[in-house]
Amino acid sequence: MRIGILTQWYDPEPGPAALPAALARGLVARGHSVEVVTGYPNYPDGVLAAGYRVRPRSTEDVDGVRVSRVALYPSHSESMSRRLLNYGSFAASAAVAGVPASFRHVDALWVNYSPVTIGLPFAVQRLLRRTPSVVHVLDLWPDTLAAVGLGSTGGRGRTAVSAVDAVCNWMYRAADRVAYISPGVGDILAERGVPRDKLAYAPMWADETLHKPTPRPDTRGYGLDRDQLAVVYAGTLGRAQGLETLVEACGRMKESRVICLIAGSGTEEGRLRDLAARAGADNVRFLGRLPKEEMPALAAAADVNYVALNDHPLAHVTMPSKLQAILAAGGVVVGSLGGDAAAVVNESGSGWTVAPGDVSGLVDALQEAASLGPEGLAGRRRAAREYYERTFAYDQGVETIEELLTTAAGRRGRA
Repeated sequence: MRIGILTQWYDPEPGPAALPAALARGLVARGHSVEVVTGYPNYPDGVLAAGYRVRPRSTEDVDGVRVSRVALYPSHSESMSRRLLNYGSFAASAAVAGVPASFRHVDALWVNYSPVTIGLPFAVQRLLRRTPSVVHVLDLWPDTLAAVGLGSTGGRGRTAVSAVDAVCNWMYRAADRVAYISPGVGDILAERGVPRDKLAYAPMWADETLHKPTPRPDTRGYGLDRDQLAVVYAGTLGRAQGLETLVEACGRMKESRVICLIAGSGTEEGRLRDLAARAGADNVRFLGRLPKEEMPALAAAADVNYVALNDHPLAHVTMPSKLQAILAAGGVVVGSLGGDAAAVVNESGSGWTVAPGDVSGLVDALQEAASLGPEGLAGRRRAAREYYERTFAYDQGVETIEELLTTAAGRRGRA
């Protein structure tokens, strides 16, 4: 089958932006021909990846996948206008120069629904060819806008949220299947009128070439002593992560053997460094952004891994991609979480959860983890990996999406 993938994000962009490329490779391995329309890589810092420059359109063959890149305004700024310019420029370029040229002969189309401006090139493809499609809801819109307060900024903000809601509803109607990545999102979509027989649970996976169980090294690196409990957070340092809870908890434990390593960058990095300094938390170490090749070494050095989201209602149905990565590596989790993500930690037996913002509860969880030591945590490591293999494994994730695409194409063909 000839499959199209429409996504603003793609390799070599890291983290969740790399998931569409993993899907493309998996589909090629299953014997399909895959065409991708995407943008020039600039996530997560808005800087073009080395070796790329923005042009109207370029194509490359990567891992057996034909990848067409179209022009966009590189940005991942907190500025709403710049972020919208990034989203809108890709959508316009993909609509004009991307899908008309690349998706002439595809039998089915997988659409990464985030950002929702992807609806424009999706509409062009539907208008031109009515290609059977699977829309995959990786982030819930317009809730994402409401989470940053846009809907409460007056008449214009409410109008924008209403317009986005209308686009989303059209995409649900236009798609043959609507996939979602956490149970709570499926319930919300059903409440919004998407028929249950159109919905399909299709959770995402981790990069299993990068995130896999690794023995704890004798020499741990990162300035860690053998008897210290290393708490690792790796990812974006933004408002949604609520990392001040971790910094404050470690500040209360600065006389203990708990050491916190924070790897990553983002808009909140400066504020978090200031918070650690004010708390005298010299057991909190900021490592900056690390290359993805270093992630296995960091994971191996970790005793527990921190995952957090704030207490916004949207966070209760969010499934952070780092959670799958930690479970794939057989990592112990301490999470400041609620909703679906907390349910995964608790069901898997991989660690502890506390309510978002509960500094005292987090201190208690970290003290319990420290009291167990590496040997006592081994059972939770095994539980994490076993749960990942049952629930999030890459092969079964690709198979699920392949089945949805095949079913969509078959239904349209019979019609």
